[in-house]
Amino acid sequence: MKFPHSPTSLSPILQHQKKSMQKVEDIAQIANSSAQALGIAKYDIYGSSVDETDVDVFQGEPKQVQASNRSSVIVRVWNQDNQVGVTSTTDVDPVGLQLALKTAQEASFFGVKENVPDFSPAATAPTTEVASEMSNQAPVSTLIDKLLAAEKSLLAAHPAIASVPYNGLGQQQVRRFYLNSDGAMRQEARSYASVYLYTKTEQEGKKPRSAGAFRVSPGLEKLDIDGCIEEAITKTVSHLDYQPITTGKYLVVFAPRAFLSLMGAFSNLFNAQNVLDKQSLSTPESLGTQIAATALNLCDDSLHPANVAAETFDSEGTPTRRVELIKEGILSNFLHSTITAKRMNTEPTGNGNIGAKVTVSPHFYHVFASANQPKSYSLETAENVVLIDSLQALHAGVNSLQGSFSLPFDGWLVNKNERISIDSATVAGDILTLLKSIVYLEPEVVITPSGVCPYVWVEGLSITGEA
Repeated sequence: MKFPHSPTSLSPILQHQKKSMQKVEDIAQIANSSAQALGIAKYDIYGSSVDETDVDVFQGEPKQVQASNRSSVIVRVWNQDNQVGVTSTTDVDPVGLQLALKTAQEASFFGVKENVPDFSPAATAPTTEVASEMSNQAPVSTLIDKLLAAEKSLLAAHPAIASVPYNGLGQQQVRRFYLNSDGAMRQEARSYASVYLYTKTEQEGKKPRSAGAFRVSPGLEKLDIDGCIEEAITKTVSHLDYQPITTGKYLVVFAPRAFLSLMGAFSNLFNAQNVLDKQSLSTPESLGTQIAATALNLCDDSLHPANVAAETFDSEGTPTRRVELIKEGILSNFLHSTITAKRMNTEPTGNGNIGAKVTVSPHFYHVFASANQPKSYSLETAENVVLIDSLQALHAGVNSLQGSFSLPFDGWLVNKNERISIDSATVAGDILTLLKSIVYLEPEVVITPSGVCPYVWVEGLSITGEA
């Protein structure tokens, strides 16, 4: 649902939903009364509401303004034969919830009879207390003014920067709740703001070059727009004097965002549902085996202090927690929903997503180095090193079931900290080979939208330059 002006133009129905989302006790009471009337003994409900405002600009003028309120409630009902039915709604008033429960009840008779979802055994366990912020949403005019000023700063920074074709400044308020007929009841709310800026250059006789930057924070007042501008300028200017690279094997340094995007593309390594569906590079027997260099440690940690979108419970009601996936190169855990945990005789990790089918997904990666790495590397002294800043075409250049990848990238050839922008090139390899070829993780981590991670050094990756 789109609105032409601002979130204040929400319809009375949506305003009612927004208020109702904040009172899970009221929803629980309505659901309990409706379930009793329908003869339903077992049910659970997960709901979320997002109020969002986004703007983008072009050449000194607002290009698009979008405000929306999205509400979604998923209702599951178990019948006497332990079959489950699932439905969704946007209504949390008595009529809407009763209709959703009735629909799910009717659907339950067509539900699966094997590997049936169940309540999380931790649905009533306490969640970790995390400081959350709910900032007031700024007026649309404020967002536009700030983004226009950012565009102006970028265009004035260098004669070669001709436009900022992709940009956006947005703010969100998110509310979530979970409850079930066994007395589980959870809710949380938080807000965050984000900005991205992506430039394009024009120089006579040269190819257009581009670079971008992104920032996110709990609210607009804390958003580092100036830092985003400075990063975009620095990267853009560094790519103006580009040169081709000779095809061959290189010592490659992945910037934090590039490494995390690669791990995200191969997240089936840790996804228990993918493992059980035989859609993963891992098997149940992979746990406890060495899949990476001993320098590498990787956790999924929704509760990390750097995660402004932290969630304290998943949509099954399971509390989220820090999950060690790789410890000193050894595959230590998978990410689980209640179904996968039961099938693999373990505990759910708080990574489940309910719906027509329960799925599993990561929250926020934390990559860090093991103590006492055998060797240290530095861009200030290294020679003929490829520094990859960002990977492209991940949707097309990754075969997650075979483990192979071939991806265009933006980056530099580095010699003793002198950086030369690389003309069109691709990096290719096998993810398991890459993980075992890690030779160094720098001690300092960098905060990104998908996790915290240091610069990661990998030996012997194939770089193909433009012919």
